[in-house]
Amino acid sequence: MKISIRARLLATATICVAAPIQAQEVIDLDPIRVEADEAQEALGNSEITTEELTARNPQSIKDVFSGESEVTVSGGAAIAQKVLVHGIEESLLSVTIDGARQNKSAFHHTGNVLIDPTLLKRVEISSGLAPADAGPGALAGTIAYETKDARDLLEPGDEFGGIASVGYGSNASDFQRSLTLFGRNEGFEWLLSGTQISGDDYEDGSGNVVPGTEPDLDAISAKLAYTTETGKRFEFSAEQVKDEGTRAMQAGPGGLFFARPDFAGVVGRTSVYLPALSRRQSYTFTYTDEAPEGVWAPTVQLSWNEQYVEAGGAIGSNRSLSGKFENDFDLETGILTAGIDFFHDTARGLGQLNTAGSKETLNNLGLYAQMRQDVTDRVSLSYGARVDTQKFTLADGAEYNESGLSVNAQADVVLTDSLTLNIGAASSWGGFELSEASLINLGGAWVYGTPEPSRANNARIGLRYDRGPWAVSGALFYTKVHDVNDVLTAGRTLFDLTSQGFDGSVGYYASRGFLRLNYTYADVQMSDTTISSTAYYAGRPVGHIFALEGRYDINPHLGIGGTAEIALENNDTAGVGGMSALEGYEVVNLYASYSPPANENVEIRLDLRNLFDETYASRASDGIGLPAVITQLNEPGRSLALSATLKF
Repeated sequence: MKISIRARLLATATICVAAPIQAQEVIDLDPIRVEADEAQEALGNSEITTEELTARNPQSIKDVFSGESEVTVSGGAAIAQKVLVHGIEESLLSVTIDGARQNKSAFHHTGNVLIDPTLLKRVEISSGLAPADAGPGALAGTIAYETKDARDLLEPGDEFGGIASVGYGSNASDFQRSLTLFGRNEGFEWLLSGTQISGDDYEDGSGNVVPGTEPDLDAISAKLAYTTETGKRFEFSAEQVKDEGTRAMQAGPGGLFFARPDFAGVVGRTSVYLPALSRRQSYTFTYTDEAPEGVWAPTVQLSWNEQYVEAGGAIGSNRSLSGKFENDFDLETGILTAGIDFFHDTARGLGQLNTAGSKETLNNLGLYAQMRQDVTDRVSLSYGARVDTQKFTLADGAEYNESGLSVNAQADVVLTDSLTLNIGAASSWGGFELSEASLINLGGAWVYGTPEPSRANNARIGLRYDRGPWAVSGALFYTKVHDVNDVLTAGRTLFDLTSQGFDGSVGYYASRGFLRLNYTYADVQMSDTTISSTAYYAGRPVGHIFALEGRYDINPHLGIGGTAEIALENNDTAGVGGMSALEGYEVVNLYASYSPPANENVEIRLDLRNLFDETYASRASDGIGLPAVITQLNEPGRSLALSATLKF
C-alpha cells in the first residue's frame, strides 16, 4: 500500500504545524484519577466536545465526525448521509438526541437520523461496549447527541442573547444562514433557532457536476425550561429538520420512479430528477433533579419522534414513542443507575403501491441497572445488566413475543502514573427489528418468514499512555451481531455481521493548540464474507482509515487548523459479489478563524475544503466498488467557504 505525494505533503504540513506548538510552553497534566463513569477512549467511549464542534464548523452530520477514524459517514446531500461506527450502520446502534430514542429511516437509499448540527453541544460515541442504561437495541454501541440550552449560550448576568450566522461556499454556491435567540427570567429559559441551507449541485474533484446533490435543508427548534430554586428542572423541546431538494430517481415497480440520492446513477437505467423529502420531527419532555440530596436523583423522560420519507414511489413513516424513569443512587461504593424504559415503534408504508394494512409495530419494556465505582485509586469498574421483553406485530397480524438479557462489564486499571489498561466485554440482546416502512406490502400483501431476535457479543482491550503533552492509545475490538434480519423483504433472511480490528490514536496537546492522529482498521464481514457496499441497515467495507486533526491559536483572536481523512485501498472487496477493490483517497480541509479585538462577538471564518481537489467517494457510501451496476456518488471537489457569526 502506497501513500501518494499528497499524503507526504500533508505530513510535511503536520510537522510545520507541530513545530510552533512544541516551541511554546506546554501543559504538564497531573496524573489522571480515573473515574468509573468517565468516557475512556481505549474502551471505545469517545466524546466530541463543544470546542471540537466549534473548530469543525459542521454544516452537515458528515462534518461533525471529521477527525474521527472510527466513525465514517456516507456522502451526497443531507438526505442520503448515513453514519457508521466501525463499519456498522447506525440502525444497529442506540441513537439518542438529548437522551430521547431515535428510530431508523423509512427507505434504504436515505439516511437514518437527519440532524441540523447548528446547536450540537457534544456527541458521545460508544463503539461496541454499551452500558445497560444506554437504552435498548445497543447491539454495536451508541451515538448520543446533546444539544445546547439557553443557559449554555447566555453570558453570566445576561437575560437575553442571540447568534446569527451566514456562510457561502464556492463549489455549489451554497448559502447557509441561521438565527438563534434565547433568554431567561428567574427560573424560566427559552430558545428558538432556525437554519436554512440552499444551493446548486456540486462539482467533484474532476470538475464534473454531480446532479441531484443540491443542498435544500430547513430546520427549526424550540426549547422551554423551568428550574426551581431547589434544582428541579422541567424541559420541553420540539424540532423539525427536513431536506427536500431535487434528487436522482430511476424507474421501479408500478411504473413509478424511486429516489436513490445515495447513487450518482444506476447502470442501464435512465435517471430523472424530481423533488424528494426526508423529514424528522421530535418532541421531548424531560424532568431532572440537578440538586439531589441523598440517594434520590431521578430522571423522567417522554419523547415522540418520526422519520418520514417521500422518495418517489417509496413513501413511509417510522414513529417512536419512548420514555424512561431512572435514578442515580449515590452509594458509598459508587453510583448505581437503575430504571425502567419503554418504546412503541411503528413502521407504516404510505405509497400508492403499499396495500392496506401496511404497518408493523414493535413494543419493548426494559429494566436495567448499571454500577460505576472506583474500587481503589487504581481500579475502576463499570458493570450492569438489563432485561428487555418485546412484542412484534407484523402486517399480516402475526405476533411474536420474546425476552432477553444483556450484560456488560468494563475495567480501567492504572498500571503506572502514565499507563492505563482498559478491558471490557458485553453481550447485548437486540430483539426484533421493524421492516423498512416504505416497502411493507409493496405491490401486494407480504408472506412473511419467521423473524428472529438478534444478539451481539462485543469485546475490547487496550492501553492508554498519557503524560505531559502526549496522549497515546491503542485497542483491539471485536463485535459480532448474530441473526440480523433482512428487513428489506418479507422473507426475514438471517445473517451474522462481524466487525473486528484496531483503533489507535496519537495526540500532542499544548496550551495554544493540539495535533491528533487517529487510525482505525475495521474488517467488516457478513456471514464470514467481506460485506458488500449495498448491505443496507447492516454495514459497509471500511478497511484502513486515518484521520488527522489539529489547531493552533496564533493569538487570542486568530486561529488556524484543519482535518484530513486518508483511506487506504481496500483489496478485501475484490471479487466479492461483483465488487472491485476500493480506491484509496486523501482529503485535506483547512480553516482560519478571526475575531476582531474591538468586537470579540464577531467571528470571520475561511474554510478551504478538499484542498487537493481529490476526486473520490466516501468509504462509507453506498454502491462503491460496483461499477457494472452503480455509478458511485463522488464527494465535492475543492470549495472555498466564507462565514460570519455575530453573538449579541
